[in-house]
Amino acid sequence: MKKRAPTANQPDSSAIKPAGDTLAHDLPLPAPTMASIALAMAIALIAWLAFAAQADVTVHRMLSRGYGMFDAVERLTSYLTNLTIFTCALCFTCVACFPQNSPPLVRFFRQPTVVTAVTCYIVFVGFAYNLLLRHLWTPSGWRMLLNESLHTVVPLLVALYWLLFVPRFHLRLRHLLWWLVYPLGYLALTMVRGALSDFYPYPFIDVGELGYERVLINASLLVLAFLLLMAVFAAINHRRPVPFVAPASSARPQETHHDNNPA
Repeated sequence: MKKRAPTANQPDSSAIKPAGDTLAHDLPLPAPTMASIALAMAIALIAWLAFAAQADVTVHRMLSRGYGMFDAVERLTSYLTNLTIFTCALCFTCVACFPQNSPPLVRFFRQPTVVTAVTCYIVFVGFAYNLLLRHLWTPSGWRMLLNESLHTVVPLLVALYWLLFVPRFHLRLRHLLWWLVYPLGYLALTMVRGALSDFYPYPFIDVGELGYERVLINASLLVLAFLLLMAVFAAINHRRPVPFVAPASSARPQETHHDNNPA
């Protein structure tokens, strides 16, 4: 039996697809709001400024102590906060400032799965600092502003962006496994660096002070906390409604007797 073609007033239902199939590959949405663009641009700007300021502080401190530029870069990249802020700046620059038909690296950072992973990383940094490290020092002046930008302002803004503007997407197990590469890779690299230089950026993974057994326990607890945070993001994504997008109908309107009227 031949399928009846849809009329102008009856769009083809097969053309209406869930947003998870059409929108989950890129951000922002096909018709992004000014609010989503403005928030993404604000996140990118604050993250770049904070990273540049932190890099200036680290380089100046290391050079004043007689170390070279290579040592300064190594020290800067030893901290999870600095690496994650740089990743946030890069990701939200791609989201806010580049079109969908951009180079592969830009398209990679615009994927909802990648934006969600970056959000999970920076939120974890914010929780870890405010729960475990805030009591260790009390900066003042512009250093306090820098510290709050790194550990509070950017994590909150990124979480807000994710809640408001990242659509529901199909989250697979392989996505979650890939999300673990960043924190596990950081821990492994930090242990190797520490064994070679005897420098550990955080007191709860300082092998020299705590020993490998205690550091392994602390690292395992941190990974467990990150897994719980991943589960929260996955649960929120799962409970979101699936939006639908109805593209403009390509069917030609039906002719009437007025269309053939020479007048």
